[in-house]
Amino acid sequence: MARTPSNMLPLGTKAPDFELLDTVSDKTFSLDDLKGNKATVVMFICNHCPFVIHVNPIIVKLAKEYQEKGIAFVAISSNDVENYPQDAPHLMKKKAEEENYTFPYLYDETQEVAKAYDAACTPDFYLFDGDMALVYRGQLDDSRPGNGVPLTGNDLKNAMDAVLQGKHVDADQKPSLGCNIKWISS
Repeated sequence: MARTPSNMLPLGTKAPDFELLDTVSDKTFSLDDLKGNKATVVMFICNHCPFVIHVNPIIVKLAKEYQEKGIAFVAISSNDVENYPQDAPHLMKKKAEEENYTFPYLYDETQEVAKAYDAACTPDFYLFDGDMALVYRGQLDDSRPGNGVPLTGNDLKNAMDAVLQGKHVDADQKPSLGCNIKWISS
């Protein structure tokens, strides 16, 4: 299991736009179609990564809780499906159903969106405010597979709460850690 940290896109960066296929609905959506009233969480995840499997329960819980408060959640998988067929779109749809995702699970076939976000690992989390400016990027919390630290989602949760309360999000942010995005070799 590779342990790759986030690249930590600069705070204040405007959310790169995209148009991607939602594997759940089989419809194409832009970021504008999916963004929230108050904020938007963009997550780079995949089906097979042990780090993502570990955090899936708290992602689902946080999404259900914060979607009601005006924060949209968007999941994107950018992995090379030729070499990692378990991340193929039809299996993404199955995973979304199994995990009860309440958010779109988009397929970034060209990997251009992952590159635009400077995403490095799964999971990788980005929180954009109502103006679509980056206010948080990094880890969900300190829990990792096998480290015994309980899943809380506190790092992302604290950032979302700050946005909802109109407060400044603490700039002291820890990178996420997970499997590297499986890049298509050229």
